[in-house]
Amino acid sequence: MRSSITFKLFLAILATCIVVALAMGMAVRYSFDSGFGDYVRERETQRLDNLAQTLAADYVEAGGWGFLAEGGDRWGRSLRPWRFIRPGDHGGPDHSGRPMRVTLLDAEGNWLAGPRGRPAEDLTRHPILVEGRPVGWLLSPSFMSMLVNDEIDHRFQTRQLRATWVIVGLSVLLAALVSLLLARLLLVPVRRIAQATRRLADGDFDTRVRVGSPDELGRLARDFNRLAHSLARNARLRRELMADISHELRTPLAVLRGEIEILQDGLRAPDEAALASLAHEIGRLSRLVDDLRELSLADAGALDYHMRPLDLSALAARALDAVRDRYARAGMALGQDIEPGLQLSGDERRLEQLLANLLENSLCYTDSPGRVRLRANRCDGGIVLEIADSAPAVAPDQLPKLFDRLYRVESSRSRLHGGSGLGLAICRSIVHAHGGRISAAPSDLGGLSIRIEWPSTDHPTMAAPDGPAGMREG
Repeated sequence: MRSSITFKLFLAILATCIVVALAMGMAVRYSFDSGFGDYVRERETQRLDNLAQTLAADYVEAGGWGFLAEGGDRWGRSLRPWRFIRPGDHGGPDHSGRPMRVTLLDAEGNWLAGPRGRPAEDLTRHPILVEGRPVGWLLSPSFMSMLVNDEIDHRFQTRQLRATWVIVGLSVLLAALVSLLLARLLLVPVRRIAQATRRLADGDFDTRVRVGSPDELGRLARDFNRLAHSLARNARLRRELMADISHELRTPLAVLRGEIEILQDGLRAPDEAALASLAHEIGRLSRLVDDLRELSLADAGALDYHMRPLDLSALAARALDAVRDRYARAGMALGQDIEPGLQLSGDERRLEQLLANLLENSLCYTDSPGRVRLRANRCDGGIVLEIADSAPAVAPDQLPKLFDRLYRVESSRSRLHGGSGLGLAICRSIVHAHGGRISAAPSDLGGLSIRIEWPSTDHPTMAAPDGPAGMREG
């Protein structure tokens, strides 16, 4: 439990809430103490001002302090409106014997009324002014001693202090409850993703998690679903690839076995035709193994590329010259439209392999007599190379599938033509390694058009090859 994220998050939130609650409690307490002291100070000052004004008026009316010596509790009546008489005060008694908090002195400092004998350091002096000159002084306890000694104020402060810490304690308990709920609720998506990850690690690639929010956890859930989808797709492709490879290998091996058994049984003489048939099947196996090795190296990014500036126009012309005689023997017309001076940074050997594969693909899968055209020119600052051929065409819904491994529009005819079904896969790896794009579309000649685009004539960045494609059946 202590090592779980829920516990750690709970402690982090709880600790933060406790620190905040304590800080707020101390701040509130400090604010109350200072504010309450200011309140008492202002209250007592205002009462002393009012008392001083009343006594000054009585002084002017009586022509001196003689009115205090008259009969009756004149000093007590002067104090009563301002509530300076407090039961429990330990000051000296006035004429009526009731405890007082204020002492009255004349201008020379002689006692007139109120408690006697208080230490001067515990008292504050407040003047009684008549026409701007002091005619007497009011002595009252200091405001801090009033706060300490006043039982009612002290009880009020004690109650407020107790209430403050009770509120802080309740806030901490509430924070603990909220922290626990938040820790559990916030980590529900994480726990769900962790469980799904374990199922995914066990091979359940159909596992998906619910995307509940657009925040970081929601994006993590979406990324997990994309990962699961990619793993499921790769697993499916791997199964299909293994099935396709085993099927591709089974056919020539079955033919070889049958031919050898016929020769062993003496049903056929080991003549030139029999040896040619065996050599043909062995050649198919060799090409398939070589293409598979090329694809495995391309997928692992282990194909060697030696990039250097080269003339793509001259390279395309040499590739056409290499197959021109074969095209002529097959009754195929080979056209070209090559813009001179096309410069590209690339691996010459790999680009020759690219052009040879594309031209071989068109030669094998185009009906004779037919036409094949190679175009290479600049377009929008980049280079476009296109190889188009005549019928037969490929259905539009099958064009994207041409870039699947070992995909055949019509597998029997592909095997008849001797293709391994991996030529376009290798082409696509080479194109992507040179920073380009390759696509298939219907040709204006009635067949298939393979279009390659490089974004610029500058040195392209090496790109990791994508998944390979397959050969076309013609």
